[in-house]
Amino acid sequence: MAQAPATRPREPRDPPASSRPARAAYVIREAALEPTLRTFWLGVSACSVAVTGFLLARLTAWPPHEDETLALFVGRESLPDLLETVQGERGGAPLHFLVAWLVAHLGGGLEALRLFSALFAVASLPVIALLGARLVGRAAALIATALVSASWMLLFHGIYGRMYSLFLLTSTLSYLAFLVAAERGGRRYWALWVAAILGVVATHPYGALVLASQALYVLARVRTRAAIGALTAVAVLGIPFWYSDLILAGRFDVGVGPGGEKLVGPLPILDYLGGVAGDFTAGFAVILTAVLVLAALGARRLWLGNRTGALLTALVMLVPSLALAMAELGDSTSPESRHLIFVLPFFACLVALGLLDASRRRLAVLAAVLAALLAAEVAWGWDKTPPLYEGEPSSRVQARKAASAWLAADARPDDVLFGYEPVYLGAWEHERTGFSRTVVPRADAKLALAELRSAQALGRGIWIFDASDTNNFVMRSEIPLRYPKPRESYQARVFGPFLVIRGKGRTETPRAFLEQARAVQLVGKSLYIGDADVNLVTVDQALARLDRTP
Repeated sequence: MAQAPATRPREPRDPPASSRPARAAYVIREAALEPTLRTFWLGVSACSVAVTGFLLARLTAWPPHEDETLALFVGRESLPDLLETVQGERGGAPLHFLVAWLVAHLGGGLEALRLFSALFAVASLPVIALLGARLVGRAAALIATALVSASWMLLFHGIYGRMYSLFLLTSTLSYLAFLVAAERGGRRYWALWVAAILGVVATHPYGALVLASQALYVLARVRTRAAIGALTAVAVLGIPFWYSDLILAGRFDVGVGPGGEKLVGPLPILDYLGGVAGDFTAGFAVILTAVLVLAALGARRLWLGNRTGALLTALVMLVPSLALAMAELGDSTSPESRHLIFVLPFFACLVALGLLDASRRRLAVLAAVLAALLAAEVAWGWDKTPPLYEGEPSSRVQARKAASAWLAADARPDDVLFGYEPVYLGAWEHERTGFSRTVVPRADAKLALAELRSAQALGRGIWIFDASDTNNFVMRSEIPLRYPKPRESYQARVFGPFLVIRGKGRTETPRAFLEQARAVQLVGKSLYIGDADVNLVTVDQALARLDRTP
């Protein structure tokens, strides 16, 4: 009888259990408080419903901001022009500008843009819960989701029409996809991660830090062919975003190396990171100290129960710290707590684990401490941004609407707007077809001059001063009526705290506009308007550039 040919034994489809990353379910599986899957999702749904209700109720409570105006005004452009503006001129990540483009071209305005921010914030919660369940188990993940739900970081950016709630959603999705790919392997899962991480770097330049934390984890724990191939694909497919980030860095004098103007040395960095932790939870000194102790307890528990999860969490937190230590930041650049919003789910998971440990799994103690911490988070948000909870004074709302209506009533397509003032946004919402598209940036001389030179025609200049703005030395509800010199060349109107100044004749040339702008900013300085100082520097630098390159 012929003997069957020898065959090479087939390798198992999955690596042995000892070589696979530890599943987070082992962290506190033995805990009596571990909820059933149904209870877990009921809790997550309750958090999502509560956040949805708050965001919808407070959608217009926060005053409109110039950055929201910027997003919508750039979004008015055609899609090719928008991509050219974002990728080639302004720099930064384009995904949120695409959202603003969709809003503007569907006839929406500020409320519609903020609805998208609310949608992204609410959608983040179940993703955070899923990520937390993998890292720290369902009990701690549910507590972490509750902590995030009351966090100022989520609630404020859930109604702020910028990219930060989108950044939270995309970054959390990328970490979830990354953990699944690292655990299961295979090209399909790594391809899903590639799509997710490209969404992150398309949302915010700090997405590079998210990618760096994941790349370091791959080099440390998952050095497979599929993982390395996925990293290579991201490096190549992300080239448009890396180029755009370089343009943004060039605008704001951001580099790597010694000699930075801000966050030099460990103490400023620690102070910044402490502020971030405070905005994640509650920044009151006593509460923040307790939160940091809980996070330390949670980090220890995570290390004992899930070392692969602890490694990833450590990289998520250490990479931004190292980047800040190496960064050279220009005078106009300062990192804010919102830039590290992608760390929020991991920090909340550590605090949740620490809370479970400190309460020794006693439900009454756990519930009491959690309720106190949630109340402290709400109190911190109320203290930090009162209008989010109390609303904007009605007199200021009505004054801004009146100023916008006055501008809209006599709007001309060739008007030249200085800065992305919310009053302009209201005027555009009144009169979309005839309102000007020429906006001169107020904090970038190079872009300001480029915008003036590229305009088809330069008509009347328009400037806004807001005496109630938080950038002022003293916030006031009224502003005196003042004219630039020569007075006969300008119109001026006062609407509560808003002073609207408009030239009577066409400016025609960049120099003429800049000279008028200089005279107007001197009025702002005489009224102690904080932005006037920055604006005057921009105008003077643009004039100097014009002298060098007429």
